[in-house]
Order: sequence, then structure tokens, then C-alpha cells
Amino acid sequence: MPKTKVTYIISGIDWSIGFEWIVENLNKDKIELSFVLLNPGDSYIENYLKEKGVLTKKILYRGKKDYVSALIKTYLFLIKQRPDIIHVHLFEAGMIGIVAGKLAGIHRRIYTRHYSTYHHVYAPHAVKYDKLINKLSTDIVSISENVTQILISEGVDKNKICKVPHGFNINYFRNPDVNIIRQLKEKYKTEGKYPVIGVISRYTEWKGIQYTIPAFKKLLETYPEAKLVLANARGDYAPNIRKLLSGLPYNAYVEIDFEYQLAELYQLFDIFVHVPIDHHSEAFGQIYVEALAAGIPSIFTMSGIAHEFIKDKENAIVVPYKDSDAIYEAIMEIIKNNELRNRIKENGRIIVEQFSLDRLMKNLENLYLQSKV
Repeated sequence: MPKTKVTYIISGIDWSIGFEWIVENLNKDKIELSFVLLNPGDSYIENYLKEKGVLTKKILYRGKKDYVSALIKTYLFLIKQRPDIIHVHLFEAGMIGIVAGKLAGIHRRIYTRHYSTYHHVYAPHAVKYDKLINKLSTDIVSISENVTQILISEGVDKNKICKVPHGFNINYFRNPDVNIIRQLKEKYKTEGKYPVIGVISRYTEWKGIQYTIPAFKKLLETYPEAKLVLANARGDYAPNIRKLLSGLPYNAYVEIDFEYQLAELYQLFDIFVHVPIDHHSEAFGQIYVEALAAGIPSIFTMSGIAHEFIKDKENAIVVPYKDSDAIYEAIMEIIKNNELRNRIKENGRIIVEQFSLDRLMKNLENLYLQSKV
């Protein structure tokens, strides 16, 4: 039987370990992958794909001014390659890839919705584009129940929605390289610091970092050698975040633009904090899973996929939204309560096994190989 040809179309991605896992683990006997990368320049993922021998087309996309040219180039690539399926990820790729796929006559046009209510809250004018993507897609992958409900609220037929949560190579997070951990501790000056509080979130308002910083400032009163590590430290809310950081001693925190050694980065943290400001802003929230897989005691608010598996004081500590005092108290509880700390670490490592890479590969294979159109 001929292989099913699937073209991934993604936008604005320099690196994603998730796509690497798909390339390495999807059934190569049945599925042939290719990629269209809509990026402003060269990227880590492009180099990776070419090293793996995956057909890859880079198309320049720096913003709206490149829309028409990117649409035409994507359309021409699809006409030439004639994939059986396109699988499109992220909003800009949706606006280009799903439209180009429709024009090129690609019968299966799958769109993974990676965001939830962002447009509804921050850019209501863009909801009409979400609805256009929804309409032109033949299948929409929902990564959480939260996203499913948002899609339904936008008028998507339930039969069009396929729930496929993210999958993770759990062993990647459980077997970090001790030499790299040592290098990162030296690089980010966390050696001898306690407790090290980790945050991995873009600087955007709804991630809630602005409530973690005051909690950390209070922590310094008791633990003057504490350190705050902020990774993915860029985004539209950066001026607000940096104003808060200016109230901390210069050596009490470090900002990391991006760190490729993700499994090892988690091992720098004594406690991990992720506190989105409401129940719906996270579409999934991969770091809920990553932090627990890495065995880091974590403090969360309930958003995205957290609703489906996080339980307070069983596998993490859950705090109210927008509550710096509660974050501080949770940090102190983890530090002082050994029994609680050990319990949430162990239960967290167990509960995330439901998000295995094997399950994701089976879900994707079933999605690609079903005869739907």
C-alpha cells in the first residue's frame, strides 16, 4: 500500500521538541511527512528536518505584508507535492495553509487549535478569522476539553472535532544529562542558591508572571539566597515584568531568552510556578506536564489541561488566580512540609504517564489513516 503523504504547515517556530518527537516516532512505513515552515528566517527546526532527510520548504513570512506571497508559494508547493493531508499548526499557518490547501484541492485539511480564548479577550476582531479557519478545515484537532468547548462556542460541529492531547517523551524529562545540568547551573548562576524558583512562560499578561514576582520578593525576606529563573523571557508584557523585576536585587533573578536543553533546565528548579490568570487562557499548557514529568514540586492555577488531571495537594499545589500571597504561602509550604513535597513529586511523575508519546502517535496515526473524506 502506498504511504499516506502528510504535509505539516507551521508558522513562527524556531524550535519545538514536540515536532522532533513526531518526526522520529510516527509510523514511517505508513506515513510520509513533509514540512512547510512559515518563518521570518532560518530556524533550528529547519536544520533538524533537513538533517533527518525530511522534505522541507521554507517560506518567508514576517507578517501581514508577506501574506499573499506566502499563500501563493504554499499553494504552489501543495500543487506540486499533492499530499493526501495537510496538518496545520498555529494561527498564521492556519490563515495561509488552510486557505492554500482549500485552493489546491487538498481533501483532508487538519488544523490543530493551539490557543484558546486569546482572540476573544485580546483581539475580538480576529475571531472572524478563527471561524474562517474552522470552516475551511475538514478536521480540527482539540488539545484539551477547554479548547473543545471554545470551538463549539464558535459554531464548530462536534463531529469535526477530534481530541488529541499533546504527548511527551516522559523519559526525556526523567533522564537529564548531569553534565549539562552542571553547565546550566554555572551559566545561570544557580549553584548554591536556595530555593530556586522556576518559571517557563512568555512575557504576556495572561501567563500571570506579574503575580509570581511579588511572591518571590517576599520569599527573599526569609531566604535571601533564593533565585528566580525566568525562561522564555520575551513578549508583549515585558515592560511590565521588568518594572517588577527592578524591585529585586540584581543577582536574585535571571532572565533566559530561550534554552534548548529543556530537560536539564527543569533540574535547576527546586519549585516550579505556573499561574495563568483565569481558567480558559491556556489551551493546553505543556509545562503542567513537563514540570511534573521532571519531578519538580509545582504550584499551579487551573487553566487548560490542568482541569483534567491536576489535584490540589495530590500532585501539585493549586492556588487562586491573581494571588501573590497564595503563591508565597504555597512556596513556603513546599519548603517546610517534606511529606507534602514528596507526595506531590511522586504522584506528579505518575499522573503524567497518561500523556505518553505512544498514545499521541497512535492518535495521529488513526487520524491520518482514517477514511473520512
